[in-house]
Amino acid sequence: MLSAPSARPALRPKPAPALRVRQRVLFLWAGGLFVAGDVVFWLMFASVLSSSGLATLDGAVHSVVVDSRNALATAFLAGVSEATSPTMMSIIGGLVAVTWGVWKKELWRPAILMGAMVLSVVLAAVIKLDVSRSRPSSSDFLLGPDDALSFPSGHTLGAAVFTLVLAYLLVSRSGTRTTAVAAYAGAALLTLLVAYSRLYLGYHWLTDVVASMGVALGVFGLTVFVDAVRYGRANTVSPHD
Repeated sequence: MLSAPSARPALRPKPAPALRVRQRVLFLWAGGLFVAGDVVFWLMFASVLSSSGLATLDGAVHSVVVDSRNALATAFLAGVSEATSPTMMSIIGGLVAVTWGVWKKELWRPAILMGAMVLSVVLAAVIKLDVSRSRPSSSDFLLGPDDALSFPSGHTLGAAVFTLVLAYLLVSRSGTRTTAVAAYAGAALLTLLVAYSRLYLGYHWLTDVVASMGVALGVFGLTVFVDAVRYGRANTVSPHD
């Protein structure tokens, strides 16, 4: 008797070639961002613990910035700092996510934005407790007392993560090169402005805000990686198509 032909093994759907290339590019960017952020953070961490490297400039930079204060800059930067506090950024992030989900009728991108925001808050709290670094002298504070720990800057971290991840989610699917450059440049400028406001208002050292930028790059890289994995799975094609 002739044996029945063996069943062909089921073939798994595979991403289209263009999608595979896009995924590789995103994975490379994600890895580069994560490594760069990691390097920046740990350099600042080691600098603070050993009072060497960039930490040796903390006092001098603080004095220069405090001495440069004027009424107009104080009013503007106080507004920037108040609008980008961790609490305000959480509220803004939540509103953006809910509005996005309702308007676009999608869950993934609003969820990944909120996930990145929550991760940044958790990391800031854990690192602050681990390092236990004191703020500059309270006599230099311009917005009242603040007994929270100094390293890293929660304002800078929250603003950086929110703007970078939002820019990525807005331009990664359909944005042009020009809009992408404009979006990331805007995110970088806002982050630098928030960082400077925290130095100017007297609440942080230079290494605090630089470390926050490192953590933000790491969170951003992780966000890009997770989104690339999910995007690849959602856009596979059948081998029989």
